[in-house]
This record gives sequence, C-alpha cells and structure tokens, in this order.
Amino acid sequence: MTKLLSGKAVSARIKEEMKEQVKALKENGIYPGLAVILVGDDPASKVYVRNKKLACEYIGINSFEHLLPDTTTQEELVKLIDKLNKDASVSGILCQLPLPEHIDEDAVINAIDPKKDVDAFHPVNVGKIMTGNYDFVPCTPAGVMELIKESGIDVAGKECVIVGRSNIVGKPMAMLLLHSNGTVTICHSKTRSLADKTRNADILIAAVGIPEFIKGDMVKPGAVVIDVGINRIAPKVLVGDVEFDAAQNVAAAITPVPGGVGPMTIAMLMKNTLKAAQINKTKNKAE
Repeated sequence: MTKLLSGKAVSARIKEEMKEQVKALKENGIYPGLAVILVGDDPASKVYVRNKKLACEYIGINSFEHLLPDTTTQEELVKLIDKLNKDASVSGILCQLPLPEHIDEDAVINAIDPKKDVDAFHPVNVGKIMTGNYDFVPCTPAGVMELIKESGIDVAGKECVIVGRSNIVGKPMAMLLLHSNGTVTICHSKTRSLADKTRNADILIAAVGIPEFIKGDMVKPGAVVIDVGINRIAPKVLVGDVEFDAAQNVAAAITPVPGGVGPMTIAMLMKNTLKAAQINKTKNKAE
C-alpha cells in the first residue's frame, strides 16, 4: 500500500518541538523575531504571509509585518531592509516573492544581511549550501529532505531526479541530495526523453509549476514521489505537478497536494528563524 507523506502531520510535530526551543531561548534572553515584507496585494502571497504569521504566533516567535503598496520604490524597500538589518529585535527577514516588475529581486535579496536571510536566497548563503557548510537552507528543499527522512528512505546511493531547475527549489534541492550521497539528475524544459529519466528515479521530485505534468506512467514502481507544485485549476481546486491518482498506484510513497510539502516549508522557515535568533542573539523589542 502506498504511504502518504503528510507534511501536515510532520510539521505539527516539528512546531511542537520548536515551542519548547523558543521557551528555552527566551529563558536565556534570546527572543526570536521574524520580519515579513509584502509588497503589493497578490492573493497567493497574502495567504502565505498570513500562514507564516499564524505559525510565529503558535510557536512564540515575534512577528513583524510590513505591508507595502505596489507603488513602493526599490529605494524605499531597500531602505526598510537596511533598517531591519540593524534592528536588534529582528532575527530573520523575509521579503515575499514575487515582487512588482519595477523592483529588481536580486538587488533586494542582496540587501538582506546574510545572517538574517532566513529564505537562504542571498549569494553568500547559496555559496555555503554548495560547500555544505551552511547556516540556512531554502525552506522548501529543507522541508522535502525532512519528509524523505520521515519516509524512512536513505538517500545514499539512490537515483534522485528533480524536474525543475529554479534557484528556490531545483538547484538547492540537488545540493542537499548530493550532500546526502544521492546520485542526482536535474531535468528541465530542454531535457530530451524526460519520461525515461523520471522512470529511473528512486526519488522523484516535481517542481516544474505545471498542473499534473508528471503522469503515472512516468513514475518508477516503488519510487518516492515528492510533489512541490501547487496549482489552482478552479476557485476551490488545487493540484500538484504530479497526476496524483495515477502516480499513487505506482509509488511506494507520495506527498498529497495540499497538505504535503506546503506545511513543511513554513515549519522550516520557523526553524531557520530560531537558528538566526541564536546567531544574532536577538533581544526583546521592549528592552
């Protein structure tokens, strides 16, 4: 029977553990605080920001929201980031992507202090991930690794295929799997005979952003299938990048959408924020 990898259940356990960690940090005078910046009113981004705020409240992390209009200039945004970099009560800074077209995302990411970069997008942190000597890991790949571990799968020696090469998921995902001694293949829009590649995967990770792109006959029998995609195909209908029903009949383990990788991403953000609090020794704003 196919094992359902519930990120909802695993993230709930992780958040309970972090509650105790936050309590211990506060007893030692360290008060974790996450500053989230949202520019504009993108509906999906609003949902993500709200979920992050709720997670902070549940665990006991101070949450600082900065909701800016889409007319905000790049200079104004960078000035806010500079202020947060210097704020002793802020452990981590997250600028919700995507940003309006008139703002250079790279410039904004580069403006965040690497020690407060809980998304792990800054070039300094990206470089550390390459070498394996990192403080922070991008939240979605980190969540995927946690789910793989939870499934009881040892990555070492396994054929790992990633469909998607983004800086946010595909590339860092490959590095984490390599650090765990997996044999990694990254596929993308120019990959020839894609199905031949995916059918060779012991661990298949779909992060391409196309609804139900990975069909059941593209999955190796007994594979672990991790679906990073979340696509709205109707007002109340969400599907992943994997054709779930068909793949479920073939895979040994699979993540659902929703309730799979999504909750893990937020749990890993909280984990990064606690790490940042320890690195930066953040203090209570009231002090």
